Amino acid sequence: MKERALKVTAHKLDQRMPIEAVPVEMAELANSLNTMLKRLELDFAKLMDFSSDLAHELRTPITNLLTQTQVSVSQRRDPDTYRDILASNAEELQRLARMVSDMLFLAKTDHGIQLPNRESVALDGEVASLLDFYDAVAEEKEVRLRTVGSGTVAGDRLMIRRAISNLLSNALRHSHPRSDIELAINPIEDGITLCVTNSGDQIDASDLPRLFDRFYRVDKSRTHPSSDGAGLGLAITKAIMLAHGGGVSVTSTAEETKFCLRFPRQC
Repeated sequence: MKERALKVTAHKLDQRMPIEAVPVEMAELANSLNTMLKRLELDFAKLMDFSSDLAHELRTPITNLLTQTQVSVSQRRDPDTYRDILASNAEELQRLARMVSDMLFLAKTDHGIQLPNRESVALDGEVASLLDFYDAVAEEKEVRLRTVGSGTVAGDRLMIRRAISNLLSNALRHSHPRSDIELAINPIEDGITLCVTNSGDQIDASDLPRLFDRFYRVDKSRTHPSSDGAGLGLAITKAIMLAHGGGVSVTSTAEETKFCLRFPRQC
């Protein structure tokens, strides 16, 4: 066991303790160490993937900013051209700022997050406000929005609204034209669920477990022409729900995709 432990490094986390080769009194300890090593290996792999994705996401806007700035200063230009270049750069900087803000939020959730304000939140009221906000987008995409049910939960209003908004914007992005998006609020045995259902392309079963990972996209090309998001929306939604003692889940078939927020029963 000592020899195996000495072989464990950041680049060699696949080592395991020899359970069959140790006395029965040591088998439980060896099994616990193997479980710990497996967790470390999985977490380290996630960290490596996250670092790679973060570098990829930051590289694109920074390259765009650098290229446009170098081109603009290479020769004298008229004021309108400079304004257009600055406007384009501002969009990239806004995207970078949102990404940094989202990453800071997720970093806080990794160490546990206290709800800034805990109050009674009427889910149907928050949904109604969001539908008014997204109505123009839905009309442009020829998608009908409808809501069913009502319910009240305890939590931070702004965080809950952000979680619902993330699911609604995601549904709008992936819905087929001339289809419906339903937001249904239903009581369950141990709380309340809010489910967002849309008609769109089926999500492959292999992608479902990773949808809430940071920077993960079903589109392997990583292009997102219809959105300036960085693939953090669903990860933030999951973090918000965990902070409220609930959770988020997803199912997808050829007919519909459904994301559900689960809130615990109010004490």
